[in-house]
Amino acid sequence: MMKRGVSSIMKEIEQKLQGKIARLTNKTFKFDERIKDGWFSAVYFLKTREIVEKKLPDNIVTMQFFQKSHDAVLCGTDEVIALLHTFAENPEELEIHSLKDGDKIKPFETVLTITGPYQNFGYLEGIIDGILARRTSVATNVYNVVKAASSGGKQKPVIFMGDRDDHYTQQAGDGYAAYIGGSTAQATHAMNEWWGKEGMGTMPHALIQMFRGDIVAATKAYHDIFPDDDLMALVDYNNDVITDSLKVAREFGEKLKSVRLDTSNTLVDKYFLRNHHLMGTFDPRGVNPELIFALREALDQEGFSFVDIVVSGGFDEKRIEYFESRNVPVDMYGVGRSLLKINIGFTGDNVLLNGTHSAKEGRKYRPNPRLEKVEYVPND
Repeated sequence: MMKRGVSSIMKEIEQKLQGKIARLTNKTFKFDERIKDGWFSAVYFLKTREIVEKKLPDNIVTMQFFQKSHDAVLCGTDEVIALLHTFAENPEELEIHSLKDGDKIKPFETVLTITGPYQNFGYLEGIIDGILARRTSVATNVYNVVKAASSGGKQKPVIFMGDRDDHYTQQAGDGYAAYIGGSTAQATHAMNEWWGKEGMGTMPHALIQMFRGDIVAATKAYHDIFPDDDLMALVDYNNDVITDSLKVAREFGEKLKSVRLDTSNTLVDKYFLRNHHLMGTFDPRGVNPELIFALREALDQEGFSFVDIVVSGGFDEKRIEYFESRNVPVDMYGVGRSLLKINIGFTGDNVLLNGTHSAKEGRKYRPNPRLEKVEYVPND
């Protein structure tokens, strides 16, 4: 079932990438049908719709959407347009102009306008704001982290590991936003659902625990069951990453692709406890530059220069920039929680009434020549 689902989504995303369709549709997004009933709309929008239907049914409004505070990577426009085409009344009569997913936007730049009878689409305003806010926040967060991971002069991959930091129902949308932001390595199949690839991953601490902390036995079991995977060993379970990295490297040789460190920020690795003379000028807790330098040196000295180093655990844009500024020999970053912060909010405003300016104080119609007219595509 899962593979059939991935295949069908691949077909639509491939059609878009090949230029056969302009935007993804509800075939990808699979909206909750209760949207039509107003279940997810603020009650005051539902009441406004009823009042307008009875008192002002012939007016045409233009609703305009923007965000105020960030240079950002826009995401969610395909989803919003599919929402309108699925749940608005007479969606073929709406005039929609929009930017595209992945467009770079400025504060106060208009990203979307909708023109039509208010009662046909106005109740969707809050849902549209929410879609654009979450998708754009995640896409922008990922973009900034991916950019930080290239600041040392080489683009290093970023694994999107946000599965444990939010509700599981958000994974498909967050994964698509992460893809728009530049991360194509993601932790779950669900994160890949909308854009068409499968999740990736190797071993958690739970697997090593089942082997009573024996990293070599756990890695061997993994390799026996998944012999075609790139072999990545998680080496911080015993809080002795250099010792355990060398153990698996000696055992597997060139079969070992990488080692991953996920040391808690409350722990000091045993390497430093054995080498007190090294401490005193830096914070030795967690995954820190000095530990990575020492690990790289230890691997290289034994001929394992081909083994990559992957780090995770509390990484964000600033921390990655710091590692890159020091040329810390990291080959890949795993990032989760910081990528899911919703820090970009969108606003929808009615700014034109029957073609003339009519907006609350401080708002006005802001034409944007970058907007493209959206053609109506009926749901099959």
